[in-house]
Amino acid sequence: MMLSLSRSGAPPTAVADREDAITRLYQEQWAPMVRLALLMLGDRPSAEDATQEAFTAVYRRWDKVKDHTRIEAYLRSAVLNTSRSVLRRRKLTLLHRPPSDPPVWSAESQALLGEERRSVLAALATLPTRRREVLVMRFYLHLSDVDIAQTLGISEVSVRSTASRALRSLGTKLQEEDR
Repeated sequence: MMLSLSRSGAPPTAVADREDAITRLYQEQWAPMVRLALLMLGDRPSAEDATQEAFTAVYRRWDKVKDHTRIEAYLRSAVLNTSRSVLRRRKLTLLHRPPSDPPVWSAESQALLGEERRSVLAALATLPTRRREVLVMRFYLHLSDVDIAQTLGISEVSVRSTASRALRSLGTKLQEEDR
């Protein structure tokens, strides 16, 4: 009896296992990954697009992932990389556009957001990318330093020092705003 192969050439069980794993990953991680992208990008449609691209990349590269126990860190990295790409593409258009208020997700959410929270998000948006990423993952996604280090491909010591510098910068920006 000959084993039939999928279009990719993998045995059906491998394809089914991959699809089951990706489906579970999608169900468990869609919302946290959209939140991560939303905090990096500032608008929900772009965040959802970036997250979908990241899931697609994970699906395409599933067989190349060496350690599937770290797939969530791999997915977070993919979301961050996709978000960075979006931000790079936006940079040129932002250079030619007059400054505006920080992005607001909707009129309703703007009314619900307190002034303090808006100030923190605005100050967070001005931080360098790596510092913003570390703070978002630590305080909004509640990830450990180990998980952040795995996601960003840096040491735990770098995570802690980056977070410390980011918090100091954020505090300075918020104090300046209060004056």
